[in-house]
Amino acid sequence: MGKRTKLLVLNAVSIIGGIAIWWLLALNGFQLPTPPEVVEKAIQLWNAGILQEDILASLGRVLAGFLLGSAAAIPVGFLMGWYTVARGLFEPWIQFFRTIPPLALLPLVLVLLGIGEIPKIVVIFLAAFLACVISTYQGVVSVDKTLINAARVLGAKDGTIFARVVVPASTPFILVGMRVGLGSAWATLVAAELLAAQAGLGRRMQEAQIYYDLATIFVGIVLIGILGLVMDRLLLFAETKLTGWQERR
Repeated sequence: MGKRTKLLVLNAVSIIGGIAIWWLLALNGFQLPTPPEVVEKAIQLWNAGILQEDILASLGRVLAGFLLGSAAAIPVGFLMGWYTVARGLFEPWIQFFRTIPPLALLPLVLVLLGIGEIPKIVVIFLAAFLACVISTYQGVVSVDKTLINAARVLGAKDGTIFARVVVPASTPFILVGMRVGLGSAWATLVAAELLAAQAGLGRRMQEAQIYYDLATIFVGIVLIGILGLVMDRLLLFAETKLTGWQERR
């Protein structure tokens, strides 16, 4: 059995085992809905058109905040790692905001920007940005100095060194930062939707909590997990393609 096949088999065994444990807990007195009950509730919400609306609303917010945050973090991280002046200007503020959870800024953002879509995207943007910018910066400063010096000896200018040496060497760090930022984006989204959202998986889970509708809560949890997992696998696939030169175990 090849390594890839073995991993897929182990993944399947792990998922089936997890569902089996969940089912056993539900059947043995724990206040949990069984997997069939969750599937049945998901079908009901889908047939009513509610689930599609919630998925599209949540996915749109996450994609907007995550893509904007990553797009801003990568150049800022490169500047911080390559130029001392940029590092001196940006680093204090990035370290300052890193200690503040993006959700702690949500009340302020709501007051300043209202209760529409923009505040939710802004806090998701901050979560993704702060995770990705540090990883990108670390990737740049971790580039082997020997490679840079060798390029200079061969007559390469700063632009060529940056494009041919620094960017490829930093790519694994960037993609790891994006994966961490993606997780932060989903975690921030659920809390952001608890405030003044008209649709979304987090909003639906909050309403279900009021009526003690555990099946709907589990539908939201499972869907968020699945969507997050699919997006993470896509980033992992991109990492494999972009860093094929890197040795892997």
